[in-house]
Amino acid sequence: MSDALDVLDQVGKWKAGGKKVAIATVITTWGSSPRPVGSQLGVDETGAMVGSVSGGCIEGAVVKEALAAIADGKPRLLDFGVTDEQAWDVGLACGGKVQVFVEKVN
Repeated sequence: MSDALDVLDQVGKWKAGGKKVAIATVITTWGSSPRPVGSQLGVDETGAMVGSVSGGCIEGAVVKEALAAIADGKPRLLDFGVTDEQAWDVGLACGGKVQVFVEKVN
């Protein structure tokens, strides 16, 4: 089973169990990026995670936004890159850029 199917399978199980869930998806990359376009991270309302959008360097910030999306139902478009001060704060020093779309699963 591929990584994306693992994420979707676990998200489905969380939803079936009554949990609120969000999915983060890498939608664009530039230069050196830790994960390719299409990589996904599922997050449940407790902060449990499955998958990866960064190999760890921006995961904390993405999980925070996923929890916020679960709470307010609003999608988010997150940008991280070498020219973005936040990228250094979360550790994206790989020299690339990544854009992540986060949405609540209804």
